[in-house]
Amino acid sequence: MMIRKGTCVIAGVLVLVATGCGSGSGSESSGSGPVTVNLAEQNGSGESGTATLTAKGDKTKVVLDVQSPSATMGSETQPAHIHKGSCAKLDPTPAYGLADVKDGASTSTVDVKIDDLRNGAFAINVHKSAAEIQTYVACGDISTGKGGSGEGSGSGYGY
Repeated sequence: MMIRKGTCVIAGVLVLVATGCGSGSGSESSGSGPVTVNLAEQNGSGESGTATLTAKGDKTKVVLDVQSPSATMGSETQPAHIHKGSCAKLDPTPAYGLADVKDGASTSTVDVKIDDLRNGAFAINVHKSAAEIQTYVACGDISTGKGGSGEGSGSGYGY
């Protein structure tokens, strides 16, 4: 009889401990971990890379890593933005500005939830330079296809 009571007490404690685990503050995105967006080459630029999006409460941290066969240290900076639409059909007016890409890297925090970017129709775009802003060199679709226009192929992102 004593053994059963002890076993029941231990089992009860384990249930309480297990129930308490994993309860977060809810300040991060609803279960979303970092999202990696593949940036594909555009206009024969030879530039490609990744964008890593991480939830920061109601904001999103965006880290760009762009490789270019012709890039050298001290290369010209390249403007980067988040646009509405998809790489195939991009709204030319940026929705959110990102820090310029310098030597293949850029880190920004934008005032939008990661889930809003993923569930809408948005793309990350890198331009050749400020002087040649109309020339796109790399782009990646953020959307998961759960909302927005659904125009993207879904091939521009990965988890």
